[in-house]
Amino acid sequence: MDKLKRVLSGQDDGNSDGTGILERANQASTLSWGTRMKGFLICFILGGVCSILGTAMLWIPGAGLAVFAVLYSVGNIFALASTMFLIGPWRQLKTMCAKERALATVIMLVCLALTLCSAFWWKNNGLALLFCILQFLAFTWYGLSYIPFARDAVIKLFSMCI
Repeated sequence: MDKLKRVLSGQDDGNSDGTGILERANQASTLSWGTRMKGFLICFILGGVCSILGTAMLWIPGAGLAVFAVLYSVGNIFALASTMFLIGPWRQLKTMCAKERALATVIMLVCLALTLCSAFWWKNNGLALLFCILQFLAFTWYGLSYIPFARDAVIKLFSMCI
């Protein structure tokens, strides 16, 4: 269990010396395991609540679609932030930019920005909904990259359906 805590907190990267300046600074500024878990749970729950609340607001006539787009995007931001509590922001950014996740990350972040632009700047609800759907698909593909062989299974499933 201690090994898992060290890996998730970013304190165990396989090096045994551990005397680098950056490593010591990182260890001195890290949160405790309990604080990390609380931060993860709070952000994850807030992300889920925002997404569910946004879906409920979708059916309000008039501004419902814009409110949905904003709350759904904020929910995705909270979901991404929640994992930063577990592995740290720097390591999160490095894993998001890994070659197997880079395209999904870029599409997800671009669609997130375009969703907010569609809702606030362009005031086009149809585009906001389209970008929310693309955001969901990119976030799902991004999340599947963390599960071994999950992407291959999804591709195989869709190829069998077509």
